[in-house]
Amino acid sequence: MGESKASRVRPVLIGLAAVVGVVVIFQTLPVAGWLSSFQDYVRDLGPAGYVLYAACYAICVVLFVPASVLTLGAGAIYGVTTGVAIVLVGASIGATLSFLLARTLLRQRVEKMTEGNAKFGALDRAISKEGAKIVFLVRLAPVFPFTYINYAFGLTGIRTVGYVLATVVGMIPGTFAYVYLGTAAATAATAGDADQARTIVQIGGAVAALVVTIFVARLATKAIREAGVES
Repeated sequence: MGESKASRVRPVLIGLAAVVGVVVIFQTLPVAGWLSSFQDYVRDLGPAGYVLYAACYAICVVLFVPASVLTLGAGAIYGVTTGVAIVLVGASIGATLSFLLARTLLRQRVEKMTEGNAKFGALDRAISKEGAKIVFLVRLAPVFPFTYINYAFGLTGIRTVGYVLATVVGMIPGTFAYVYLGTAAATAATAGDADQARTIVQIGGAVAALVVTIFVARLATKAIREAGVES
């Protein structure tokens, strides 16, 4: 009974800690000035600014550079709706390019990278049986590093269209949560006394979004294990 209660409370504590940590970083560093400068730069670019941000995100994914900072930044700069759209486009393009490179130019190198990896072998077998469903579950749960698994998926038998669709849909919950977190942190760092109520609502929403994402990830991880892939 005690373990069950702790299991329910843990995601809430993790979500709260993540929000507090990001807010502290945004308030400690001169983030408000950085955001203001970058917003002015992007605004001057017009629609090209969206394209530039998404392109930078895609390049980071292809080059194995963690793009979590860019995810938070998209929320801080563009807000939730536009930020989620930009991150999804950038991450999807990067994931697709990595997948296609693994099937063509980098196939031998990726094969060496995954050689002898029992977890990847189990993943490959699971995909051969259940296809895009496994890709979707992996996107929901952080069982494998995002930049690594994009290349590894290229060695499996899944079709490109199924891979892309499962990737885009599976990334939505996590992307929304982290973009929302970036928006809430930026609001907390730049808001005045008159905006305290709005800040509290956004921080509460960010905690809720992260908690839901953690619960979904746990369910997806369980489903992946049931499919024969140990996490």
